[in-house]
Amino acid sequence: MAGYIIEGGKKLSGSLTVSGSKNASLPIIAGTILINGVTTLYNVPDINDIKITLKILTFLGCKVHKKNGKVIIDTRKMHNHEIPHDLMRQMRSSVVLAGAIIGRFKNAAFSYPGGCDIGARPIDLHLKGFQKLGIKIEENSGNIRCRCDRIINGKINLDFPSVGATENLIFASVLSDGETIISNAAMEPEIVDLQKFLNKAGAKISGAGTSEIRIIGVKKLNEIKYTIMPDRIEAGTLLCGAAITGGFLELKNVIPEHISPVLHKLEECGCKIQTSNRVITLEAPKRLQAVDIKTTPYPGFPTDMQSVFLSILTVAKGTSVVIENIFENRFKYTNELKRMGAKITIEGKTAVIKGAKKLCGAQVKSTDLRGGAALVIAALSAKGITKIDDIEHILRGYEKIDVKLNSIGADIKLYK
Repeated sequence: MAGYIIEGGKKLSGSLTVSGSKNASLPIIAGTILINGVTTLYNVPDINDIKITLKILTFLGCKVHKKNGKVIIDTRKMHNHEIPHDLMRQMRSSVVLAGAIIGRFKNAAFSYPGGCDIGARPIDLHLKGFQKLGIKIEENSGNIRCRCDRIINGKINLDFPSVGATENLIFASVLSDGETIISNAAMEPEIVDLQKFLNKAGAKISGAGTSEIRIIGVKKLNEIKYTIMPDRIEAGTLLCGAAITGGFLELKNVIPEHISPVLHKLEECGCKIQTSNRVITLEAPKRLQAVDIKTTPYPGFPTDMQSVFLSILTVAKGTSVVIENIFENRFKYTNELKRMGAKITIEGKTAVIKGAKKLCGAQVKSTDLRGGAALVIAALSAKGITKIDDIEHILRGYEKIDVKLNSIGADIKLYK
């Protein structure tokens, strides 16, 4: 098991460039299955979730080449329609591969996905949506087989604006014979990026970024080259690193409007923020002020930023309240923050944080991807040495976060 050793108390100052988006790359890579040819992607982050996804594509019969953020995927000889169980269990987002396989071959087999243990994330919405498209579903001991002769177009209303379900239904409908409408669709920027990618390849999709998406089926998609959008969650995480240390950060390759709720809360904490085209600068106060946060689907405060932001509130002046409305187990990491001296009380979906003047270094472990990042951010300002175990969770979603933070003044050592 790999880990980080972090010596805290160092003010971060400098300039960083945000990597490509994890949550946009994964569905776009899945979407290449719909293109019976070669796709070239740029700005793909070098993270474990991407590696797993590319392993799955290779297993399915695709040819994959990755180097320095550039990924070339050739799906012409794809022959396998079954996602391997062991790889499927390693990450939640692998489920979107199913929609793409169904969309192209009308036949897919997979098991229930794994990923971080942050609460129930059933794929019922995905399966219900598939059924409304005329896809027959067979379940046997956790294994799922989806088949159809053709996609039956119509209107699908999602019970919850699930990002994964929205992506899967788009994939299943792109090569259909008519028009599919998804209402109460997820509105995240990553959905917009997926629409741009598929439309560039010849799809006819409109409405991404709103609650209603329309897909008019086409006969085929074309080979293209595409650049992935920047990662808004990494951007927010890096800004929180500068904020908790009382530092200064210039952040490049970032789209400010994608993280406006995070920027507003950082300003409430006392940070001075300026934005321009793809650049954000943050100047932190000597001590942050307490704020309240409530997570909601986009365009609200993102659940993926909840844990990281809560970590900076552990040293803010006053009492903060954080309400998690998306995942019920997303406060598991707070027990690790308590080892560092954080004063946190959890009741249901609410966390009350009484800001301490200083956290202290301790031995902790990453419990999930974003919870692990929260520990890194907390350790940056803690007194003494913090040892974070099980950083495999963190490596799933952050590209060389230790190298980036070290370049602006942090002291993080990787051990294996």
